[in-house]
Amino acid sequence: MNAPLWVFGYGSLLWNPGFPVAETKVARLNGWHRSFCMSSIHHRGTVEKPGLVLALDAAADAFCDGLGLLVEPGHEDKTLAYLRERELISSAYLETRLSVEFHDGGTQHDVLTYVINRDHEQYCGALSLDDQAQIIARSTGGRGPNDEYLYNTAAHLAELGIGDADLEALVTQVRSLNGAG
Repeated sequence: MNAPLWVFGYGSLLWNPGFPVAETKVARLNGWHRSFCMSSIHHRGTVEKPGLVLALDAAADAFCDGLGLLVEPGHEDKTLAYLRERELISSAYLETRLSVEFHDGGTQHDVLTYVINRDHEQYCGALSLDDQAQIIARSTGGRGPNDEYLYNTAAHLAELGIGDADLEALVTQVRSLNGAG
């Protein structure tokens, strides 16, 4: 691959991309929103006790603020292989290319983005914030506790100045449920 590779990060890619990043830019993806709408049976839960992870869920008039991550030149092929192994572990995500608008101006087309497959059995977009908090508070998977994933994502969004009200509410609820808040 010779063309520059941009990746849109909206969850764990914000704080744990796992690939060499040459540049980051705060970006907005229109027509999608960040949501704990994917049951996690690998990374943040198990088959017996699923957790929840974030996904981009399509919604009219919605948007998701995150990061455009420019892959370090020369690492495009390795990064693509790594992301496919990481993100497509159960086929609940769909790999797509979308356009993002950078907060400092300009648009980047053909940005690698992972969105939820609503037809997949792991899609759970109808959960209330209370139900999400209950699941996140008690789940652990191969990459660690589900609440750690929530806390890291919310903290990094706040650091970037693009806090997410739903995630902030979930942080408060989950800390309360876990006796830390």
